[in-house]
Amino acid sequence: MSILRKLITAVRGGATEVGEAIVDSQAIRILDQEIRNSESSLVKAKQELTNIMAQKMGVKRKVDDLNTKIDEHMNYARQALSKKDEGLAGEIAQKIAEFQNDLDPQTALLDSYVASVKQLKETIRKTENSLSTMKREVAIVKSTESVQKAQSALASRTSGSNSSMLNASESIKRIKERQQNNADRMNAALEMEKDATGDDLAAKMQAAGIISGKSSSADILSKLRTESK
Repeated sequence: MSILRKLITAVRGGATEVGEAIVDSQAIRILDQEIRNSESSLVKAKQELTNIMAQKMGVKRKVDDLNTKIDEHMNYARQALSKKDEGLAGEIAQKIAEFQNDLDPQTALLDSYVASVKQLKETIRKTENSLSTMKREVAIVKSTESVQKAQSALASRTSGSNSSMLNASESIKRIKERQQNNADRMNAALEMEKDATGDDLAAKMQAAGIISGKSSSADILSKLRTESK
């Protein structure tokens, strides 16, 4: 039973490794797709941010306009009171109240836009940083994967007695040896031809009396007598 359990565990372990290998083989493709999705989402987020900022500007103009009108009418009310015109001052105060009632919700809306813009900008900034980091990591992973594949391919070609590179090296060695052997043969042939030509020429010159043949004892004694005179 223990052996059976070990076999089952080994099979499960192998299946897990195969499954992980399949997932890992798709990891870069998945990451590339996630990066594209993130970039698309960023574009949309920036477009939305642009729209919200434009709306915020419109609301701010309303708030500024209402504040200006309130300040103007407050000044009008003071002038009416200074002239003891209570009725006019009351009407102006009513108008100021209307402006104020319009201003409060617009101010609240403006505050909401300001907070939204701030939050969106921060979210976009963080997303851009994360995306930049992810792109850098994916680039490193791709580069490392390519280098390791090249190293693996090179190792597989250079390992083993039947590897193509080893066979090529042995072929080059045999070619060099054959070329050297051919060169040696040609040099030997030339040397033999040179020797044969030289001997034949010497025989012809000896026959013509240009050079002497082998030395004899008479020649040596004649030479000695000549030197002694």
